[in-house]
Amino acid sequence: MSEGTAPAAGDAASVADEAARERLLHLRSSIDNLDAALVHLLAERFKCTQQVGELKARHSLPPADPAREAAQIARLRRLAEDARLDPAFAEKFLNFIIGEVVRHHRAIADRAGTNGGAEPEGATPAGG
Repeated sequence: MSEGTAPAAGDAASVADEAARERLLHLRSSIDNLDAALVHLLAERFKCTQQVGELKARHSLPPADPAREAAQIARLRRLAEDARLDPAFAEKFLNFIIGEVVRHHRAIADRAGTNGGAEPEGATPAGG
């Protein structure tokens, strides 16, 4: 194609498709990086909550803390709103995490031979 000559219809589509493919690859690479960061952040969070569970078991504290959970959910909803993320989604995500944390805390308490004032089996934590 010579300079100043418009590309044929097929050539223009090919160029646009290539640009779209490159943009898609770039966006997917960013998503992959963010997913990796989320996994590492969650791993760090669970290292901290593991220590909390051990501390609770040593001091016979209950695995769940409904007041703390409710405060965290409210806080996360506010953060989500500020970040223009659906607060309901953020709450579901945190509830999932809280459920896992409480499950881990119960397991730690069971291994330590304390029930830490645990609620009856099958009870769910506040917000969970």
